Amino acid sequence: MTRSKLREHCFKMLFCIDFHPTEEKPAQLTQYFEAPAQDDTTPEGKEEIIHDVTMSEENITYLIERTQSISEKIPELDAKIDEVAEGWKTKRMGKAELTIIRLALYEILFDETVPEKVAINEAVELAKKYGRDDAPAFINGVLAKLV
Repeated sequence: MTRSKLREHCFKMLFCIDFHPTEEKPAQLTQYFEAPAQDDTTPEGKEEIIHDVTMSEENITYLIERTQSISEKIPELDAKIDEVAEGWKTKRMGKAELTIIRLALYEILFDETVPEKVAINEAVELAKKYGRDDAPAFINGVLAKLV
């Protein structure tokens, strides 16, 4: 599985667990992999798989550990985001955009295998797919200030 696809799954997992109390988060992470595959039709009429968790045990373990690690650092990540996001504290941000920023910032600060530019570019791509229309520019701006 590509790193981009793993990152997208990590984003979805972080997004989902953000709606649950702390004590339910481990169960929610496991349930993510029990969800059936889902597909949809794009506006152009093309069939597209929007959720498929068929992957190796190694990838499942990686995603659970990574998501837990990011989740544990949310207070630290949010503090850094709040320092630079002028007029847009984390409490006011959309959940999808905030989750994308958290994921990218985690990669920038704590994952030496991901170059800063790659983390930012991947965040912008996720924003194009999951965020509002203005999300890519907003996320790029916030992350650029952070680096």
